[in-house]
Amino acid sequence: MASSKEWFETVAEAQRRAKKRLPKSVYLALVAGAEQGLTLSDNVNAFSELGLRPHIADLPRTRDQATTVLGQDISFPVIISPTGVQAVHPEGEVAVARAAAAADTAIGLSSFASRSIEDVAAVNPKTFFQMYWVGSREVILARAERAKKAGAKALIITLDWTFATRRDWGSPLIPERLDLKAMLRFAPEGIMRPRWLLDFARAGRLPDLTTPNLALPGQPAPTFFGAYGEWMGTPLPTWEDIAWLRQQWDGPFAIKGIIHPDDARRAVDAGATAISVSNHGGNNLDGTPASIRALPGVVDAVGDQVEVLLDGGIRRGSDVVKALALGAKAVLVGRAYLWGMAAGGEAGVSNVLQILRSGIDEALLGLGRASIHELVRDDLLIPEGFTRMAKP
Repeated sequence: MASSKEWFETVAEAQRRAKKRLPKSVYLALVAGAEQGLTLSDNVNAFSELGLRPHIADLPRTRDQATTVLGQDISFPVIISPTGVQAVHPEGEVAVARAAAAADTAIGLSSFASRSIEDVAAVNPKTFFQMYWVGSREVILARAERAKKAGAKALIITLDWTFATRRDWGSPLIPERLDLKAMLRFAPEGIMRPRWLLDFARAGRLPDLTTPNLALPGQPAPTFFGAYGEWMGTPLPTWEDIAWLRQQWDGPFAIKGIIHPDDARRAVDAGATAISVSNHGGNNLDGTPASIRALPGVVDAVGDQVEVLLDGGIRRGSDVVKALALGAKAVLVGRAYLWGMAAGGEAGVSNVLQILRSGIDEALLGLGRASIHELVRDDLLIPEGFTRMAKP
């Protein structure tokens, strides 16, 4: 764990420290969000609209947070969401995977990650590999088989992406590779953040802007933007394509990016064993409702058939409890742990996970629930019109 000096007590403080430590372009890439940032903001703010209904006596002496997701037993209902962390910390997803393993939970590894599936699965056996529909069926299958061989326990296919990159506050300039021209251009940002620069200097390398999990056998890893270009050039997948990929994968299979109940039903028909209610952290179609608003409709549609997860806006343990009370099996966190890693590396990620674990325990105690599995919608005060979506 972090020392007392480095320790922080909230995710908000981790974000403040990340902003001070990271170069401006790197920090803005983490904040991200599309266009006006309507969905980005709603993902967080919607949780504030949900109230809790506490009890004050006969409360449980101990509270159980353990559960099982995608075939893996985890000690509490928080999983690392797949994200790319090319320039946040030298150890990248390996540090995140170690922190998750220490907390006895799983990590979702992005196919656009900075570290390989082999490296990550070696330090955390509870690794799920996330894929986009990039390349031909043969190439996609080869990547899935590589992940399986490396030890990935589940496959996550992400479908919610419209390639919207405009931001009203401006998108950060990110180079395709750190050549001499790019280093000269971004040198002022690095100099302004000496601790970040020192971390990479001690590691003996610059940020690696490549995607090793998208490399084909015998070929170098493509750059992030090279892989992005391949993705944009790949014909969009059909439900038939998704059903085909599911047939090729003999383990747990999750579909991420679902907001509409109709898509949840199609995911079940395609053979998914889990779905993630997600709007890509607000990085997709702006104006999409917060994930937590869409969750009840999706749970009502398919919650008795598949595991329903939630991704988006989690900043505290009570947020996790609210999601579980609305029917989620567990949640995935992205920005929260990224800010933790920026603030303190592996220890910072562990710090964030402990904040969430403690917050879940405190909320369970206040609600008088001995287990996360006892949570129900009646534990919440839900304002009329909260979902802002038609009934399924």
